[in-house]
Amino acid sequence: MDRNTFTGLFLILIIFAGSTYLMKPSESELKAENLLQDSLRRQDSLKTAGQGGASHSPTAKTDKKEDAKTVVIDSAAFRGPFGAALTGVTETVVIENEKLKVNLSTKGGRITSVELKDMKTFDGKPLIMLDSADNKFSLVVPASRQEINTGNFYFAPSAKSLSVAKNDSSTLTMRLSYSATQYIDYIYSLKGNSYKLGLTIVAQGLDNVIGSKPLKVNWQATLKQKEKDIASEQRYSSAYFSHGEGEVEHIGSGKDEKKELGEDGKIQWISFKQHFFSNVLIAKNGFDRGSLDVTVPTQAGLVKNFSADMQLAKGKDGNSYPLEFYFGPNRFNTLKDQGYNIEKQIDLGWGPLKWINRVAVLPFFNGLEGMGWNYGLIILVLTIILKVVLTPLTYKSYLSMAKMRVLKPEMDEIKSKVGEDNPTLLQQEYLKLYKKAGVNPLGGCIPMVLQLPIVMAFFFFFPNLFELRQESFLWMKDLSTYDSVINFKTIPLLNINHISLMCLLMTVSTLVTTYINNQTSGVTGQMKYIGYITPIIFLTVLNSYPSGLNYYYFCANVLTFVQQLVIRQLVNDEKIHSRIQENKKKPETEKKKSKFQQRMDDYMRQQQQAAKNKGK
Repeated sequence: MDRNTFTGLFLILIIFAGSTYLMKPSESELKAENLLQDSLRRQDSLKTAGQGGASHSPTAKTDKKEDAKTVVIDSAAFRGPFGAALTGVTETVVIENEKLKVNLSTKGGRITSVELKDMKTFDGKPLIMLDSADNKFSLVVPASRQEINTGNFYFAPSAKSLSVAKNDSSTLTMRLSYSATQYIDYIYSLKGNSYKLGLTIVAQGLDNVIGSKPLKVNWQATLKQKEKDIASEQRYSSAYFSHGEGEVEHIGSGKDEKKELGEDGKIQWISFKQHFFSNVLIAKNGFDRGSLDVTVPTQAGLVKNFSADMQLAKGKDGNSYPLEFYFGPNRFNTLKDQGYNIEKQIDLGWGPLKWINRVAVLPFFNGLEGMGWNYGLIILVLTIILKVVLTPLTYKSYLSMAKMRVLKPEMDEIKSKVGEDNPTLLQQEYLKLYKKAGVNPLGGCIPMVLQLPIVMAFFFFFPNLFELRQESFLWMKDLSTYDSVINFKTIPLLNINHISLMCLLMTVSTLVTTYINNQTSGVTGQMKYIGYITPIIFLTVLNSYPSGLNYYYFCANVLTFVQQLVIRQLVNDEKIHSRIQENKKKPETEKKKSKFQQRMDDYMRQQQQAAKNKGK
């Protein structure tokens, strides 16, 4: 190689090395390129951020051709509000106490899942209130003529984990920075032995960014199956909300439903209520307005879909919004201890049934529970107490039916004389007999009707009683759900796929009690057969209801049977017959008319007058 060739190659090498060094991208340029590539990988999140109710991230233009998507990112948008927080590392921060284990994510600073540490699902798995894949919580912030959804930004945690002892309380902060002095803080607070998780939202130094527009909370959750019978779980799951005055309403019990809130004043709290557990969001300053949406999913294992968009009300400190979450059981006393009338979301019946359960049944049950007995024994003792209290009504009902049984031969004689062709005249003759004998034909029905509200009250009480959950008695493994001793393919017409032994025993005991009542009252005709058909209908209806409810009805039937045997020994038909005959001999002036007898007299006069008018 000659000298000129070597010199040329050497100069080319110098030029190549120099250009490589001089054209090397700076660190800022590399960072911008990384941001762009990361944005491309997360195009779905960025697209959501640019839509209504979501945060604005780098501007994205999407060309849709069937399933193909082309996304062009404008990197200048990274310089928008909170733009630097669009990228980061998703990490999980755990805060826990004796009751709760809460997972928080740096992406959105939100709760991703909540586990109740002292509870299990029906199949023994950890009980997760909210699941990360089906739960979203974010703050919608109006900024620079755009709406920013905090769920798309990365927060910086003040700690990696937080464990709170029984008598302690502590806080953890998740911060979304706008600048060194401007930020949004999610301040989570937890006490040692509580189902409540505090969340205070602080918007510091953002007045020039937010302006006077309100902040909004978006909360979505899909609740998964936790109990054995998902159909029952769906029936008792719905969205509840409360006005500041304490009025509690609900939507979405059995169908898809959406409701606009705030028209009647501020909303104090909203609840995504499952059968035995609730996810409640309480706003101490209230929500000005919002909307609740409930849908029933078609996928197996899912109970309900919930969605809430709520506008936060400003308090005295316009930059701070104190909130509280309740993640816990729907135990009446536990909910009552939380305040804000949250316990009213437990359905204890309507009208007087609700007050029977709250004022009478629940205190008795709580008193017996304090004895530390098995819940099967508690239900038995509760039933005995109830039957003892209602004994006077039962005795009066039996005595009235005995009187009707004694009068039956005379009624049959009247029927043979008058015949069945003239029902009006036959009824008049019956009423004359009742009047002379001093017997009220409805005397046996009235005491039974008075007991009916109590029977109906228990129909609401036991299915909503958390205390029975996963409590066993005899062969019943869980008193809060049905006991299936026989399983088979679903019968389309009846929609049942099992036979509950306790429900079957309850039905048999009802048939026996009906037979005894028919023998006591001497009822005949259609009424006799209706008494036997009704229990068979209830067998199909109550087959999937809690075994605790069927067990109560079984105990009530057995005790009623025992009561009637005892009363039967105390009531002598011959004495009743002789007393009736004495009443028939008394002059009309000596007989004190009851209101029923007075109504019978009026009815007879009306019938007689109608017959005379017809004869004319």
